[in-house]
Amino acid sequence: MSKGNSILIAHISDPHAGSQYFVSNLMSRTIQELNELELDAVLVTGDLTDEGFRQEFKTAKAFLDLLKCPNLMVVPGNHDSRHVGYLHFEEMFGLRNKCMDFEGLTIVGLDSSQPDLDDGRIGRERYNWIREVFSFKDNFKIVALHHHLIPVPGTGRERNIIYDAGDLLEVLVRCGVNLVLCGHKHVPYVWRLEDLHIINAGTVSSLRLRGFTKPCYNLIELSEKKMRVYRKYPFGVKEAVLEFPIKKSLSCDLKKPILREVD
Repeated sequence: MSKGNSILIAHISDPHAGSQYFVSNLMSRTIQELNELELDAVLVTGDLTDEGFRQEFKTAKAFLDLLKCPNLMVVPGNHDSRHVGYLHFEEMFGLRNKCMDFEGLTIVGLDSSQPDLDDGRIGRERYNWIREVFSFKDNFKIVALHHHLIPVPGTGRERNIIYDAGDLLEVLVRCGVNLVLCGHKHVPYVWRLEDLHIINAGTVSSLRLRGFTKPCYNLIELSEKKMRVYRKYPFGVKEAVLEFPIKKSLSCDLKKPILREVD
């Protein structure tokens, strides 16, 4: 349920079930921590698996099925589209592009993966659909996808962003999107571009880490006047990473979301 006049959303990414670096205790602890928060929604931005195999998807789903939150949105990552894994993804988590509408809040999940490729793209064939679902001008608008929209320090060359990042950014800015949630390179970071904030999550349960980064996930708190973002480390502390005012009318009634999917 919503906490008074606020909405609480968790953003987790890159569990990599099946990898030699996957730590089940970190995933179990994360699920426990999230269940204690009585979340309104959980968004998972891809790489549930390491190689896209069916058993890896079943492992990831077994963990996510333990979540008590009724509103779960999952999008695939590049690892999930290996070995035709997107078929298992669709069987267990639904179609790969979807929209969840609440009163005053619209969340769009996009599949940026390509079969057996690490590179990402959205594609102009989906731009009109994005414009359509964001046509509710007064809504607070969130996009969730796996790949980076802009480069993140410590992640290598700019090849890590999606091929059509510039065109997609223009679409999102013109649609008035407030927040973009990404994963991919296991480095948590926050960017601001005009009125758009882009938040990268680290890996929630893998020890395949860069430098001194640690497994973590994001918590997003929306109220009628501001948004706060926290970075939480499983078994560890929670730290504030972002706060900015909300200029839109945001209702906190999330009891009856409408889920729309597109192939």
